[in-house]
Amino acid sequence: MTEVHRSRIFTASCVALIVTAMTFAIRAGILSQLGEDFALNNTELGWINGMAFLGFPFAMMFGGLIYNHVGPKKLLAIAFLCHAIGLVMTMTATGFWTLILSSFFIGFANGSVEAACNPLIAELYHDKKTIMLNKFHVWFPGGIVIGSLTSLLMGDVMGLGWQWQIGIMLIPTAIYGYLVFVEAFPALDHTETSTLNNVKALLSPLFIFMMFCMTVTAISEFGPQQWIEKTLGSSGVHPMVILAMVTGLMAVGRYFAGPVVEALNPAGVLLASAVVATIGVYTMSFASGAMIYVAAILFALGVMYFWPTMIGFVSEYLPKTGALGMSLMGGAGMFSVSMWNPVIGGWLDSAKEDAIGAGLVGPEAELAAGLATLESMALFPAALIVAFTFLFIIRKKLVRGEINAEPLAD
Repeated sequence: MTEVHRSRIFTASCVALIVTAMTFAIRAGILSQLGEDFALNNTELGWINGMAFLGFPFAMMFGGLIYNHVGPKKLLAIAFLCHAIGLVMTMTATGFWTLILSSFFIGFANGSVEAACNPLIAELYHDKKTIMLNKFHVWFPGGIVIGSLTSLLMGDVMGLGWQWQIGIMLIPTAIYGYLVFVEAFPALDHTETSTLNNVKALLSPLFIFMMFCMTVTAISEFGPQQWIEKTLGSSGVHPMVILAMVTGLMAVGRYFAGPVVEALNPAGVLLASAVVATIGVYTMSFASGAMIYVAAILFALGVMYFWPTMIGFVSEYLPKTGALGMSLMGGAGMFSVSMWNPVIGGWLDSAKEDAIGAGLVGPEAELAAGLATLESMALFPAALIVAFTFLFIIRKKLVRGEINAEPLAD
């Protein structure tokens, strides 16, 4: 494959990930509008948010199982169709259940992008997997920046309704769909393509441990981001500006991830990330004024390497799991977020009731509820400090191959 074709395929993958990220950012920015227009409480909004995350692991599991047989091109074609259907359905939604269904379609599209592109990029750049996966995942926070600023511009500046904000995403969807259909994709020469061998390798204790860690890294990253409008909306800073700043920093950090990964080893990167993320989320739970920006910066520095480094770790140290292993890792992360989203919505509702019971009203009650919920969310990255300390302790054995990640049983 020529460098031109490889570059075009990488570009198509990045644009598809931009669409994926924009769905997260714009949905986060219009939550309050959806609640007002359809008379939904925070728990119901949590279920709608959760459906996007639930569709994601379904697609990841489905895509991981069929990847060796159909290849990344067809999986990306499925993603394109589901994005188009989900976005149009959201624009024409009539209530809670149509929003649930449209969110599931969008989530399935997002998961199909990950299921196709992670192993595809590991194949295209087999000699520098973790570095290029980080560069690919630049465009998740990068897409959130685009989505956040788009939501801010179209909503606050131009006064356009949330339907227009959803509709604008059809443009990059059409762009990556075109690239997918016209480009020839590579043969799988550097990937374990036996699905049976992939399934056997999933029984490795190390893979199971990393799956558990992935469920916590995902909610550590996406929990504060998806609920930022609800948690910080009454703090005096604009949530979409904070989200754009956070994800912009994440994009820059991921682009220059190579020297960091080489210096600290993936295990060291994950441990340092957990420590900084815990400090960031906890600081957000009591910060006010300019300190909110400082806390947000710490949060960004903490979570920026979580997702791509977890995927890269599996690709490098558990290669026999193949595309299925990478897909299941992403699926586990998003499934976790889908399950925690309604819980977080419930935390907000409960904390708001407590705030009102304490005599707070209006924005003061909203802010108190948001800060209390952020304090609870700080427990997620705190748990990772323990898990990644163990991984850091055994890192030298991983590098030397003394831990061979063989399955529990054949």
